[in-house]
Amino acid sequence: MPVNFPRRMFLSSGFALGAGAFPGLVRASDPPARVLRAVTARHSLVGEGYPPTEVWSYDGKIPGPVLNYRQGERLRITFENHLPEASTVHFHGIRLPNAMDGVPHLTQAPVEPGAKFQYEFDLPDAGTYWYHPHLGSAEQVGRGLSGALIVQEHAPPAVDRELLWVLSDWRLDREARIVPNFGNFMDASHAGRIGNTVSVNGSVPESIDVNPGERLRLRLVNASNARIYGLNFQGHDPVVIAYDGHPVAPHRPERGRVVLGPAMRADLILDLAGQSGRNYPVVDDYYPRLAYRLLDLRYSKNTRAGRAGSALQPLAPNPVAEPVLERAERHQIVFGGGMMGSMPRQPAARGMIWTVNGQPVHEHDAKPILSLELGRTALIELVNDTMWPHPIHLHGHVFRVVSRDGSPTAHREWRDTVLLEARQRAEIAFVADNPGVWMLHCHVLEHQASGMMAAIRVA
Repeated sequence: MPVNFPRRMFLSSGFALGAGAFPGLVRASDPPARVLRAVTARHSLVGEGYPPTEVWSYDGKIPGPVLNYRQGERLRITFENHLPEASTVHFHGIRLPNAMDGVPHLTQAPVEPGAKFQYEFDLPDAGTYWYHPHLGSAEQVGRGLSGALIVQEHAPPAVDRELLWVLSDWRLDREARIVPNFGNFMDASHAGRIGNTVSVNGSVPESIDVNPGERLRLRLVNASNARIYGLNFQGHDPVVIAYDGHPVAPHRPERGRVVLGPAMRADLILDLAGQSGRNYPVVDDYYPRLAYRLLDLRYSKNTRAGRAGSALQPLAPNPVAEPVLERAERHQIVFGGGMMGSMPRQPAARGMIWTVNGQPVHEHDAKPILSLELGRTALIELVNDTMWPHPIHLHGHVFRVVSRDGSPTAHREWRDTVLLEARQRAEIAFVADNPGVWMLHCHVLEHQASGMMAAIRVA
């Protein structure tokens, strides 16, 4: 039975679907060091009429504080763990030194309760990024641990306003408590832990106020465990200017819908050409039979002119080395397992449900499945041999998505996470210029925890 909450709390809990390494001196202009604390807290997710939800949070906030920097600055953060269990922080999508990657047992020791860890690295790339734990991620993210990291360009686009939407979903009971059934077999073997409540910046808003004629830059972050979003801005014509933080030639998304798998981000330009006084819904219809209204764009009666309709210039590229496909070393990585697939029988009894190149890997016990020569281009075919979608994330690098199912991509966009639909394959290409052993895994966090985890060595 659906939980009888307000809009966007609508699904049953049994839902299942058929830098970098570029160190530099601390400069006088860099922001001061700051402290980031992981703590338990109470937060009003659902709103009036429901009790606050017990959550895990950064600095007591859901989502965590927005970490704002400028391109080229140095991030210095002391992470303090005040949770009842060990944790780490992974700064997702940032090209950083391997020792700062936040992967327990691989790049650092877990940060035990009451302990601290100092993260410090340069930020070579502008864009929209985020941060989250990389230890027991399925539960720790599911309890609320995530936040946005924004690296501002030196020459940002001319807009009237900039908005950030951190999208999360939650599995709540009728008292707005988090349902603690983390790691169950149904979630792990199917689509992952998809909740019954969707929040935007930690609440369930009915609407966002906008003004006719405005041009918005909208930064979208999918901080959900498993939910894939397909956002339709009804009555509007969004233009994508960046994926996963990196500029792309401005274009309208396919069918006008912005698709974001877990961990993925997109920057949009949204010209507000609607009628004053009207509401325009933003609908998430990635799962067609479960489409719902995320929120409304609520137009004021303000008639002040804005930048909507003006010429749009592309963002300046980030300093990422261009892959040379003619001299690339070529590899294939196959993702298997799961319900209705080649799920390993014996490991399944121990919770290992998914495989990478035929082997399930326990979280953070990954041995490198391949070694890449430092400074050389790698061209890797990622093959989804399952009946479920998988957002595949590579740490420490960004890659161009050069083909899908054998056809060249339209934009050859840079990404750090690529969504593979069921039975789909994609080729990615990048220069292996960041030394270390780097995680490669599905960012449906229940899939990661139950076998879909591997590592790549760059040396």
